[in-house]
Amino acid sequence: MFNQTFDSSLIRRIAIVGSGLSGLTAAIQLRGFGHDVTVFEKSRGPGGRLAAKRVTGGSADMGAQYFTSRNPDFLPFLHKFAGPESFGPWEGRFGFQTNADKWESFPQETRYVGIPRMTAITRALSGHAHVVTETRVARLARNDQSWSLFSTAGSHLGDFDAVIVTAPPAQARDLLADSSLDALASYLDDPVSRVLPCWAVAAHFPVSPWPHHEGMRCKHPALFWVANNSSKPGRDDEGQWWVFHASPAWTEDHVDTPAEEVAEKLLAAFRETTGFDTGPDEVVTHRWLYARSEGGEHPGHLWFPDYKIGLAGDWLSGGRVEGAFDSACGLVAELTTAPTTQ
Repeated sequence: MFNQTFDSSLIRRIAIVGSGLSGLTAAIQLRGFGHDVTVFEKSRGPGGRLAAKRVTGGSADMGAQYFTSRNPDFLPFLHKFAGPESFGPWEGRFGFQTNADKWESFPQETRYVGIPRMTAITRALSGHAHVVTETRVARLARNDQSWSLFSTAGSHLGDFDAVIVTAPPAQARDLLADSSLDALASYLDDPVSRVLPCWAVAAHFPVSPWPHHEGMRCKHPALFWVANNSSKPGRDDEGQWWVFHASPAWTEDHVDTPAEEVAEKLLAAFRETTGFDTGPDEVVTHRWLYARSEGGEHPGHLWFPDYKIGLAGDWLSGGRVEGAFDSACGLVAELTTAPTTQ
């Protein structure tokens, strides 16, 4: 994976915006090529879609619920840089609800999760990268043959030969537009229109509300996904924490609905689906404005050699968690093999 050689004299310092899986993958691989890489993250820590929220007694995975591995390089990469202790298979029963209200099993496939939470993976990967947290990049400014980065506070973050943006398409487009890069920003008009929001709710039940599945796809118009978070390996909860993801259409209709009302509506949908009407005794919510993309082209990544700016993320490679890894690998491969212009 890291045995290519190339002339790095034109691109030595690289800035990466976003410390999700794609940003950290790109940072680790580029460091392997000898580049000086800095990752800027607007939040307190890395994660992206591999997100978890602290709850009483532990945490609940509010973003991606699991991931699969079809690229033969993906798991070896995680073993090497995140460590085998940071993730493992989720041995659960997974089902989906048919239009006839019957439950069918998911296809057999190994599903992996972070241990003891999804963020364990990105936090472990971040140990192999220089990550600057709580810093939102507001704009890029051309400076001869390099880029100067500035934060929302107006601070100069440094000068870099190339920039890789791994933020969701709407945020990436805003950054490019605010940097007077309208030609590049226009590439993201269609992807932005295809990004779907998602309300997520974590609810704690003293006793199991549903004994038949650990993860399930519902046909209820409000519910897209329901999972027993406490059934994942490494979770040591008293009672059970369950996570609900609202459907994209329902979320769009309720994107500005108060969080408490959203939680009540999704819990009502869960009761209608399962018939369980006891509890919960604790609820937390999170609104994902940029949860996942649907449809459109999936070029894998975007690299603009005349500008030395690249874009990577799962939305460019099918939307799955593994797509973030694939996107970063493709971008790094092009950046390190394609001729650069001065």
